[in-house]
Amino acid sequence: MTVRYDVVALGNAIVDVIAQADDAFLTREGLVKGSMGLIDEARATSLYGAMAQGLETSGGSAGNTVAGVASLGGTAAYIGKVADDQLGAVFAHDMKAIGVHYTIAPLVNGAATARSLINVTPDGERTMATFLGASIAMDASDVDPALIRAAKIVYLEGYLFDPDGGRAAFAQAAEVARDAGVQVAMTLSDAFVVDRHRTGLLAFMEDAVDVVFANESEVMALFPGASFDEACAALGAKVKIAAVTRGPAGSVVISGAERVVVAADPVEKVVDTTGAGDQYAAGFLFGLAHGKPLDVCARLGHMAAGEVIGHYGPRPLVSLKALAQFKGL
Repeated sequence: MTVRYDVVALGNAIVDVIAQADDAFLTREGLVKGSMGLIDEARATSLYGAMAQGLETSGGSAGNTVAGVASLGGTAAYIGKVADDQLGAVFAHDMKAIGVHYTIAPLVNGAATARSLINVTPDGERTMATFLGASIAMDASDVDPALIRAAKIVYLEGYLFDPDGGRAAFAQAAEVARDAGVQVAMTLSDAFVVDRHRTGLLAFMEDAVDVVFANESEVMALFPGASFDEACAALGAKVKIAAVTRGPAGSVVISGAERVVVAADPVEKVVDTTGAGDQYAAGFLFGLAHGKPLDVCARLGHMAAGEVIGHYGPRPLVSLKALAQFKGL
């Protein structure tokens, strides 16, 4: 099969609403700072009404990642479910406008398109309350085997491990990818996801995943009681490549006996950390798809993450391709 895409990603198709907030607001609304909590539609409506004026933008973790891949000049496709409503139409338009292949049929007569209400405190930390809506209606039937076979890398968003349909879609995509010799990458997404599904995630990674992305809290949650170095080593022993981010401390990449430590790009001011991990994955996956060494993959990841945390919103505002050329990457 002819390779057409650097990355084909599966994720929760979500529209983000991003607003400024202070710690007192988080306390009043019962939100745990820095977390991602799931809410129902009624709570989404009430929280939206309490939030400050926000920026609405198509998001979702894996959706943000393929947006970054496209900004780097890569080719990407996306598999995620929206509803047949206004926000769903906006999401589909946004994906196509940035050059990402997206043709999944919308959900009719079901839940509304998912939205994530993101409150950003002055320190740049984001706290997310997410109504999953139509996104959890995705299942194995939405995974087009031909699309998977046309990829260099299939990228799975850990948040999809929550719904049964999402896990079925993961299994289908991984099986097709494995048979076609396509690499499978996965992000752990959130420490709370790890806490809920630790055993299942470990089994799935060991059986079906080549590349895993995690941040420090996620890898520590995956191996309770281990030190950071021990947790990284344990993750590296289960997959071919483990990339673990540490915010301003950079990232650690482990592949077999190779251990690469890369510093984060300096940022003049952290405005909003929403999408930082997603863009790190975008840079890394783009580099991997184009045969770059691991240290360059990580540097591309930090470059993309550094761009996105300097402004509101989870997707690049400038051409990452041009930025990479400027930096000699």
